Amino acid sequence: MLLISKKKLRIEELKDTFVKLIKEHERLIFKVCHMYADNEADKQDLFQEILIQLWQGYPRFRGDAKFSTWLFQVAINTALSNLKKVKRAVKYENIDAVVPVITDTDYREEQERSEQLYKAIAHLNEIEKAIVMLYLENKTYEEMEDILGIGSGALRVKMHRIKEKLRQLTKDN
Repeated sequence: MLLISKKKLRIEELKDTFVKLIKEHERLIFKVCHMYADNEADKQDLFQEILIQLWQGYPRFRGDAKFSTWLFQVAINTALSNLKKVKRAVKYENIDAVVPVITDTDYREEQERSEQLYKAIAHLNEIEKAIVMLYLENKTYEEMEDILGIGSGALRVKMHRIKEKLRQLTKDN
């Protein structure tokens, strides 16, 4: 009986720690969802799927890397797996898309630049999107290497090419 209560206590502590860490890093998960899902429903579904994968993998998280690094690895891998599933599924148009009303001109201009950037990012492949997202999160090259498993030289070359590609794509629009 004592063994069961110790197990329950350990599970509760694990759950509490996990929830706290997720609350601290949920912004990162939202960014992955925004980068890899097209509409709000898909973003919510992806968010839930990432949470499930994080919870299932959390007991095996050893702390060798920072939690955010591990979280990005799981989130990006889940998003990439999800993309493969979505590409195989039948696609439907979202008729109920809601367009936000923007009144402030500064905000509108910033929103337009942001939308232009995200449209350009949408033309990148999955790995390039992951690199851009990590870059926008101010991750160091070392952290990007850990998360993506790409060597330093290759990562720097990819980053340079991505920047050039984004410049071209945003200049054309």
